[in-house]
Amino acid sequence: MKSTLPPLPDAESGPLSDATFVPPPSAVVAAPFDQLPLPAPVIANLARLGYHAMTPIQAASLPVALAGHDLIAQAKTGSGKTAAFALALLDRLNPRSFAVQALVLCPTRELAEQVTQEIRRLARAEENIKILSLCGGTPIRPQADSLEHGAHIVVGTPGRLMDHISRGSLKLDALLTLVLDEADRMLDMGFFDDIAYVAKACPKERQTLLFSATYPEGVVRLARQFMRQPQEISLPEQHAAETIRQRFYEVTPEQRLHAVGLLLRHYRPESTLAFCNTKQQCRDLIDVLHAEGFHVLALHGELDQRDRDQVLVQFANRSCSVLVATDVAARGLDIARLEAVINVDVTPDPEVHVHRIGRTGRAGEEGWALSLASPHDMNRVSNLARAHGFEPRWESIDALQAEDRTPLVPPMVTLQILGGRKDKIRPGDVLGALTGEAGFAASQIGKINVNEQSTYVAVERSIARKALKRLGDGKIKGRKVRVRLLDE
Repeated sequence: MKSTLPPLPDAESGPLSDATFVPPPSAVVAAPFDQLPLPAPVIANLARLGYHAMTPIQAASLPVALAGHDLIAQAKTGSGKTAAFALALLDRLNPRSFAVQALVLCPTRELAEQVTQEIRRLARAEENIKILSLCGGTPIRPQADSLEHGAHIVVGTPGRLMDHISRGSLKLDALLTLVLDEADRMLDMGFFDDIAYVAKACPKERQTLLFSATYPEGVVRLARQFMRQPQEISLPEQHAAETIRQRFYEVTPEQRLHAVGLLLRHYRPESTLAFCNTKQQCRDLIDVLHAEGFHVLALHGELDQRDRDQVLVQFANRSCSVLVATDVAARGLDIARLEAVINVDVTPDPEVHVHRIGRTGRAGEEGWALSLASPHDMNRVSNLARAHGFEPRWESIDALQAEDRTPLVPPMVTLQILGGRKDKIRPGDVLGALTGEAGFAASQIGKINVNEQSTYVAVERSIARKALKRLGDGKIKGRKVRVRLLDE
């Protein structure tokens, strides 16, 4: 089996692992837990809890983690990853020492609570294991009091953990294991600096276990900065080809750009990445889609870094339905929950085609890969099919019917706050400002990205104007801020 992880750059303190480990078929079948070097009481507790056979991620990662290696594992929600890291951190624990020996970072309070409960169940083989959940949204003083009485394992969200470290209530001198759970999601929420703060407060000789459904550049940065020659595990199930449904449509050169709108209205994806072979084709497509009422942005090499960041933030947080890009401009992109890729132009390079369509259908989700081909492109399509061993499925562009003719409007709108990391603004500050006196529900707030000088927050389109006014009228970290609505 081939690795699905990209190669990692060399770390400042030395290289990461030489190669990605993709478990052999024998390692991903249902192997019993008693094959692991775990104490008999732990095996017995697993049996009582109904843990009879390991899931693929457990079978692949537990031998590595139990051996004490740092680990990067691609694992989607529901794959059994909590037990994969919990059994490893519990195995290293000294129950007689009431110091924090394991720390688990989670993106949300809900996940942290789930992880806490699962570790408690798995820890029943050993008496008096104390596990604390430290998350925002609850008073900090009772949490600090609990820490004073001692804890073996702490599970929490990055911002609240950082608060406790800065106050001195969370001491990590005795830490043996650091776990980053759903690392890609934490990065999506703007927690890179918070994670860095927490990791730097941990002993350098610790073990670090990182679990992530996808492998974007931010996860590479985390690995490079805070891990020691990690073993890398990628399971074939993570990006299965069958989750990508390919369709090909023959069009005339004159039909090509308007055919994109037909595809969008027919399939109605909430998030689409449209690839063009040239910057001019990108510009022409943008003009056509704008005229047809679509919310669309372009990504091209002429954008400066600030504008590029704004475009990517709006697309990733569901404030823009369509992103039009060239292959060069889209290099390194990893957008979660991308529902469709449209190849406006067929690429002459079979490997580029796979790279394009592989942006969708990730982490077990399904996605569409829709390609437009003129009669002059047929040789290119044949080359793609021959190189990758598939039979193109052709559909008629003229037969597409848009049953739902309502406008394809993105569900979110992005607000830009003029102030960022240099002003010590954190995602929790923005969320608190919107859900506190402003009175909005947390479910109405989307991704929050904190950059050096600006902060971007996605809110439901229905509350955008009210959120803009209330943020502008209120305060963040005790001071007034300027806020504007980004609109493509």
